[in-house]
Amino acid sequence: MALRHAVLAALLHGEYSGYQLTKVFDVGVANFWYAAPQQLYAELTRLEHDDLVTGREVVQQNRPNKRVFTITDDGLAELRRFATAPAKPLALRDDLAVKVHAVDRLDPEPVIEQLEERAATAAVKLAFYERTMRDLRGDLDERSFLRQGRGIGPYLTCQAGHRLEQQTREWCLTTADLLRLRARTEKTV
Repeated sequence: MALRHAVLAALLHGEYSGYQLTKVFDVGVANFWYAAPQQLYAELTRLEHDDLVTGREVVQQNRPNKRVFTITDDGLAELRRFATAPAKPLALRDDLAVKVHAVDRLDPEPVIEQLEERAATAAVKLAFYERTMRDLRGDLDERSFLRQGRGIGPYLTCQAGHRLEQQTREWCLTTADLLRLRARTEKTV
């Protein structure tokens, strides 16, 4: 997947400035795609050049003018083409996993600390996803929302992020506990 597809997907939900789009990425897209603000601005320029989005200037009082972008019919067609292409398998590239893989030959204490930090970060993300899913559901319970609610795509990706963070938190805590126990056992042997 290219960044362009993530931007086009985000623009399906409305007209956004580059700044607003960075916030949308922070809140709704970050669980499956990360992009720095400068990457988003550069991608918007390319998308506009390729006629996949259209931009217009909004005049503001007491603030600099801003450009807002919407997806075009060509952009929607590009997303449709992307949706029909085979998806690449998920690939895990994580420096903490490399450290755990090599822990037999390392001091485990810094790895344990990093595992606990990652677990704490996952807990914060879990709370964020739970709030976001509640906001998306509104007054509906999850079962009803999944059957008839609007905005099912963002909800399902948020749900996937939530599950991933649950598993990450559990793995980090379990691994940290195991490494700590092994370190204590090795000291007594």
